[in-house]
Amino acid sequence: MADYRDEEMPEEPLILEKDLTCPVCQAIFVEPVLLPCTHSFCRECLRRSWEHNMKCPVCRNECERGQEIFNRTLGDACESFLKEKNLRPQNRRAPEQACNLHLKPLELYCEKDEEPVCVDCVSLHNTHQLLTLRDGAQRCKEELGWRVKIFETKLQSHEKMIHKLNNSVDYIKCQATQAENQIKAEFERLRQVLNEEESLRLQALSAEEEQKTAAIKELIDRTNKEIGELKKLTETVKKEMGNEDLPLLRTFQCLKRTAHWTHEDPCLPEGSLLNMGRHVGALSFKIWKNMQAHIQYNPVVLNQNTASPFLSLNADLTVMKESSERVTVPDNPERFHPCVFVLGVEGYTFGKHRWDIMVGDNPKWIVGVCKESVPRKKKFTVCPNRGVWAIGLSKGVYTALTNDRTELVVQQRPEMIRVKLNIDKGEVSFWDSGTAKHLVTLTDTFDERIFPIFGPGLSSTPMTLVSGKIAVHTS
Repeated sequence: MADYRDEEMPEEPLILEKDLTCPVCQAIFVEPVLLPCTHSFCRECLRRSWEHNMKCPVCRNECERGQEIFNRTLGDACESFLKEKNLRPQNRRAPEQACNLHLKPLELYCEKDEEPVCVDCVSLHNTHQLLTLRDGAQRCKEELGWRVKIFETKLQSHEKMIHKLNNSVDYIKCQATQAENQIKAEFERLRQVLNEEESLRLQALSAEEEQKTAAIKELIDRTNKEIGELKKLTETVKKEMGNEDLPLLRTFQCLKRTAHWTHEDPCLPEGSLLNMGRHVGALSFKIWKNMQAHIQYNPVVLNQNTASPFLSLNADLTVMKESSERVTVPDNPERFHPCVFVLGVEGYTFGKHRWDIMVGDNPKWIVGVCKESVPRKKKFTVCPNRGVWAIGLSKGVYTALTNDRTELVVQQRPEMIRVKLNIDKGEVSFWDSGTAKHLVTLTDTFDERIFPIFGPGLSSTPMTLVSGKIAVHTS
C-alpha cells in the first residue's frame, strides 16, 4: 500500500483532500471500492479489515465478499488530485499492533465482536462491553480453558474407544476362529457321510458286477460243455454215415434217435447286464436325498451379535441359557444390554413363517417377535407399544404380553411353544406345539422388519430352537 503525501502540503488538509481520504489508512484512496452502505475504502485496506470480520469498518454493517464495487469516479478524482499536487508515494502500512481503521494502538477488547479495538473505536462499539486487554485475555483464556477440558474429555473418550475397538478386533478374530473350526468340523462330518455313502454304493456296484459276471460265466461253462457234446455227436454221425449202404440202413433208426438234440440254443438272458440307472442315474439327487438323515434344518437360528452379555449360546446358535458369568463381548449397537434378550438372525418383511422353541421346565421365559427398532441399550416394557408381540411365563403364570397384560389359561404346562407369523395379515399366534392347542393370537400392523425374539430369563435351564422337517418335492 502506498502513501501519497507531499512535504509542502499545509498542516490543515483541504476539504477536497478530506473527501479523497480513506477512513482506514487516512491517505488518498488507492483503487477505491464502494460498499452497499455507501462507504468507500482502499481495496487493500478493506481486504485487511475483512481478515478480522466481514463488516464495514465505519458503520459496522454486515457485508458479504463480492459486494464491493470499484468506485471509478472517486478513483479518477484521486488520480487527478495527485497529479495536480504532484505528490510522491511513501509507505503507509499501519503497524501490526495498531487499529486498521484509526491507526492507533489496540488498548481495549470488545467482548461481543471478540476483537481488540483502539480508543477511537469506542463510538462504534458503544453498546458492547469493552474490557482491558488483560481482562479480555483472561476471559478468552477461561473460554479456551473450558474448550480444552472438553477436548481432554473427548480425548479420554476416544482413547477408551480405541481400547474397545481393539477388543472388538480380537473378538472378531475369536469369532472367525470359532466359525472356521465349526465349518471344518461340519464339512468333515459331511465328507465322512459322503465317504460312507460312496463306499455303500461301490459295494452295491461290486456285488452286482460279481453276481452278473458269475451268472454269465456259468452260462459260458454250460455252453462250452454243450459244444463238446455237439462235436462228439457230430463225429459219431459222420462216422456212421461212412458205412456201406446196408449197415447204414440197418442202424439208421438208432442213429437217428442218437442224433437228436433237445437243448435250447444259448443266449444272453434278460437282466444280465448292470443296472446303470440304479447306480449312476440321478446320482447326486439320490445322494442328497439320502443325506437328509444327517442334515439338521432350523427355521430360526440365533444372532450372536444381539445376545445379552448374560446369555450363553451354543456353537450352532440354537440353544440359549443364562451364562455362569458375564460374557466379555463388544458393546455393539445391536446387542441387548441390560435386557436379557437375543434375536433371530433373519428378519422378515412379508410372508408366513413359523418356528418351535423347547422351553421345557424353564421357570421364566419370553418368546415372540419384535420390530428391528426395538430398544437395545435400555430397559423397556415388553408390549406392542414398544414394538414387541410376545407371550411369557413368570412365577407360574402364562401371560400374553399385551399393553394391558392378558393371562393365558393352559390345561397343562407347555414344553414346546410354536410361533406362527403372518406378516401380510398382521398376525402372530402362539400354540402349545405338543398338543397343537392354540394359546393366543396378537394382531397389529407390521410396518418394518420383524425379528424373532427370545428371553430365556436368568435361568440355567436352556431354551432350544427345534429343528424343522425337511421335505423333498419333485415334479
